[in-house]
Amino acid sequence: MTLLKLEHVQRVFAEGKFQVQALRDISFDVAAGDYVAIMGESGAGKTTLLNIIATLDQPSSGKIELNGQDLSQMGENQAARFRREHLGFVFQNFNLLDTFNNRDNIFLPLVLAKTPYEKMEQRLKPIANQLQISDLLDRFPYEISGGQRQRIAVARALITQPELLLADEPTGALDSKNTNILLDLFDVVNTTGQTILMVTHSALAASYSKRTLFIKDGVIYHELYRGEQSRSAYLEKISLSLTALASKKVGK
Repeated sequence: MTLLKLEHVQRVFAEGKFQVQALRDISFDVAAGDYVAIMGESGAGKTTLLNIIATLDQPSSGKIELNGQDLSQMGENQAARFRREHLGFVFQNFNLLDTFNNRDNIFLPLVLAKTPYEKMEQRLKPIANQLQISDLLDRFPYEISGGQRQRIAVARALITQPELLLADEPTGALDSKNTNILLDLFDVVNTTGQTILMVTHSALAASYSKRTLFIKDGVIYHELYRGEQSRSAYLEKISLSLTALASKKVGK
């Protein structure tokens, strides 16, 4: 079943007398349960694309649907509610509040949705066990490591039971050990049926996905499917594609 559908999405920014076309023509589908990585050089349009899917920005033209709902027609208040109810977010810099303990950081989106406390606790227990953070819940973000903070952030994203998990460079602030731990967790979460869309510069991170889209100059330049390949074989193909992406112009 198709969960996310983009059709001919464009995004143009006005800078004085000039216009910058961040996205020229983006079309792709994401099936429920898929795990898609989006790669490209800086300025290729990855973050702009993620912001549009997250309803944090609007396309200049084109159409985006999540589960049949047109995201491009939402007002600000409707979009904010939609994000809380349908999307989960994992950011490079965690975006946790040091004035809240880890439990309350995880609960924050449910508090905003006025979820009863008993229901929040019921949702938290299996997630905390899965992410191995049960002993961290009463501590504060500044008291734990970067890898542990990212797991708290993942728990906050998952506790809303989102249809789509959006990850923006989730391994960017982590060392190699914690990067592998986080990617293994994403792998496990995806096997439970969670759909993931991840923007990353890391070929290693992308190698955990089922499918990788490469963006260059605001268009989908190339696409890879992992299929039955080993992770190492898929990583090699991703690395080769990135080399080709850096050396060629779109349309050449």
